[in-house]
Amino acid sequence: MQLRTINFKSITKALSLCCFLCVGAIGAQEIIPDETPKVIEKVKDSVVNKTRVKADGVAAVVGDFIVLESDLDREIAQLEAQGADLSGVTRCELFGSLLEKKLYAHQAIQDSILVNELYIKSLVEQQIEGIMAQTGGDMQGLIKFYKKDSEQALRDEMYEINKNGYLAREMQKKVTDGVEVTPEEVRTFFNDIPKDERPTFGTELKVAQIVVVPEVTEEAKQVVIDKLNGFKQDVEENGASFTTKALFYSEDSGSKNNGGLLPTMNRKQPRMVKEFRDVAFNLEEGQISEPFATDFGYHIIYLEKIRGQEYEVRHILLRPKLSQEAIQEAKDKIDKVRDLIVSGKLSFADAALEFSDEEETKFEGGQLTNPTTQDFNFELTKMDTEMYTQIQGLKDDEISEVIQDEDRVNTIKFKIMTVTDRIDDHEADFARDYLKIKDLALQDKQIRAIEKWQKEVIAETYVKINGEYRKCEYQSNWLKTE
Repeated sequence: MQLRTINFKSITKALSLCCFLCVGAIGAQEIIPDETPKVIEKVKDSVVNKTRVKADGVAAVVGDFIVLESDLDREIAQLEAQGADLSGVTRCELFGSLLEKKLYAHQAIQDSILVNELYIKSLVEQQIEGIMAQTGGDMQGLIKFYKKDSEQALRDEMYEINKNGYLAREMQKKVTDGVEVTPEEVRTFFNDIPKDERPTFGTELKVAQIVVVPEVTEEAKQVVIDKLNGFKQDVEENGASFTTKALFYSEDSGSKNNGGLLPTMNRKQPRMVKEFRDVAFNLEEGQISEPFATDFGYHIIYLEKIRGQEYEVRHILLRPKLSQEAIQEAKDKIDKVRDLIVSGKLSFADAALEFSDEEETKFEGGQLTNPTTQDFNFELTKMDTEMYTQIQGLKDDEISEVIQDEDRVNTIKFKIMTVTDRIDDHEADFARDYLKIKDLALQDKQIRAIEKWQKEVIAETYVKINGEYRKCEYQSNWLKTE
């Protein structure tokens, strides 16, 4: 969405900073070491990177939280490590956002918001594994690099960073969760925008596809089942290492380098594959499952350790091999479907319903759903690069050539695509762009709710700003000048 007005840019910037500092902290994949701080200083309203050494003093106190000079430098380094674009963002603005995060975390404790300790511990484990994978698995080198006394000290710091980020996010969610906009509020919001300041929305496309997946033979399935049974037998009867077998044979690229080890599981964990959950939580410690199937292939699970409600599991994933005959049959089928559509004997939507193997789209005429907006529209400038490459140059209702593709479930699939509708760059129209305008109206109302909440909580919370940060101009009343 291309926004032309300063007001809309302010909305976007405010939400971006809040998102980076509240959500980013919990998704960070690394802890930045205490080295010479990389500082951002304002020069002629731009951001310039410099390196300097200074004493680490107390920059601010917000409720129960102390903000050190190094905290901001570490926060900046974390954001840069996550790929955040900090151009045009001043050090004062980032410090104000850091104060907001501390305020959220402080108030979350006051409001007795519970910390999901299992989730935080699991997140720390994932981060440790990610860092270890990048550093060749040298824990002692990792401890030395991050200047900690022990592995536990490193884990403790990571836990605190993630816990405070979690509290901040949950508190912000509590503030904004109840905020809704009525159709009348959306209309008022839109009508209050001067006509010459209304946002311009970029070109949008509706895209549909028909997918044909090569069929796996029963013989191919039995081959991987027998192979997994062989692994299980070798571990149980001959003392072979499950970890080593996962390292050499598993086709799960996300876990094989860790010997098949998955992030710590618990029964409350959302969005877990049902078949995997059912097997994992019915094993006893030290037990290896029978082979079982999911959409991703065939697995065996080794339940390595149970700690209270936490389960440490390893798995081996194998995918049945596709025969050349099955691949050619799928290719021939999609070719015939394309010919039927191009010749006018069958509409794209009817062909999708009759022939497509993609359950998510076939009943919608093959229409793809935008995962961000949950509608059928894809803005051209924000479209996934791979999708853009596949449909670029297509005219409306033109059928693409057959495309060979893959996804997390299928190593090979064939598809044809078409653009069913195209809306060129245009000034916001209330009827056509209602969902986007509603989203902008909601963002505006959420920001006003946050500003109101901050004003009230800052007035009731002990806040002290020290040194150079007292010279900053803040949007919120951190200096309590009123």
